[in-house]
Amino acid sequence: MASHHSEPLDPAPAADVPADNSPELPSPSYHIVTKPGQLPVEFLEPSAAQKLVIGFDCEGVDLCRNGALCIMQLAFPDAVYLVDAIEGGKELIQACKPALESDHITKVIHDCKRDSEALYFQFGIKLHNVMDTQIAYSLIGEQEGKKRTSDDYISFVSLLADPRYCGIPYPEKEEVRTLLRQDPNFWKIRPLSDMMVRAATDDVRFLLNIHEKMMEKLSKVSLWRLAVRSELYCRCFCLNDNQFADWPLLPPVPDDIEADVYVPEVDILSVLDVPPGKMGRVIGRKGSTIMSVKESCNVEIHIGGAKGPPDRVFIIGPVKEVRKAEAILRGRMLEF
Repeated sequence: MASHHSEPLDPAPAADVPADNSPELPSPSYHIVTKPGQLPVEFLEPSAAQKLVIGFDCEGVDLCRNGALCIMQLAFPDAVYLVDAIEGGKELIQACKPALESDHITKVIHDCKRDSEALYFQFGIKLHNVMDTQIAYSLIGEQEGKKRTSDDYISFVSLLADPRYCGIPYPEKEEVRTLLRQDPNFWKIRPLSDMMVRAATDDVRFLLNIHEKMMEKLSKVSLWRLAVRSELYCRCFCLNDNQFADWPLLPPVPDDIEADVYVPEVDILSVLDVPPGKMGRVIGRKGSTIMSVKESCNVEIHIGGAKGPPDRVFIIGPVKEVRKAEAILRGRMLEF
C-alpha cells in the first residue's frame, strides 16, 4: 500500500495478545496522524479502481452531536492510523470526508450510531457505505434460526470473545472504561499514552478479520438487509429537517435475488416525537414497554437517552412492523 507521510512514524510495540489465541493476527504498526498528508493517498482520494475495506471507530468525550470527537481510528491490512482530531483539528477530519462518504470504501464498524452522529453534527459528514458488525451478528443469528431477542445487541467485547470470529479476550476494555469514569476527558489527554494508543488500536485492528468471517456466512438477502440497516444506523440520531433527502439512497433489492425466494420487506427508520413528560410512559418501568413492543413487532427501538435527543424515539424495522410499533407507542403517550 503506497502511503505518504510527511514524517517517519514509529511502528507500534507488539500488543500483549496471547500467542496461542491469535497467531495469525500480529500486532499492526500504527501511525499517529495530525496532518492529512500522513494518510494513505488511496484513502484520501477514493476511486472505483481501488476499492478499500477498512476497520473504523471513533473515540471521544461523550461521543454524540455535542460530545467531542477526539480520535478516529482507521485499520488497513498492514497498519492502523490514529487520526488525531485534537491535534489535527477540523481540517484533518474534513480531509477524510470524501472517504467516509464514499461508495468505494467500506467502513467496518461495531455500532456506528453515535460515531455517525458526531461526524454529521460536528463536521457535516454523512457516514456512508458502512458494514456494521453488530447488525451482521444478529442477521447471521436470524439465518441460523435464532429468535431475535429484544436485547439482541452484542457488545464489541463479546463479539471479540466469540470463537467463530476472533476468540480473543479483551480485559483492557474494562480498564479503559474505569479510566473514563475517573476522568471523562481521558481521550483529550495529549500526548497519547501507550495505553491510549493500544486501546484505540485494539478497537479496530480485529475488524477486518471479523468482516471476512462474517461475509462468508451472510446470505444474499442478509447482505442486502445488512447494507440497508447499516445505512439506517448511520442516520439514526442524525435528524435533519428534510427527512434525509440529501443522504445517499438506501440500497435497492439486488437483481440476483430470485423472485421465488422470500424477500423480506425493506427496513425503514421512523422517528417519533414524544411530548414533554411522556418518555417514561413510552419506555415503561425498567424498559418494559420498549421490550414488549420490540418483541411483538420485531423492530429495533433506540432512545437518545442522556446524550439526546431527549424527546424522540427511533424505530428501525420492516415497514408494517414499524407502523404497528408506532401505533402502540402513540397509544402509550395518550394514556393518562
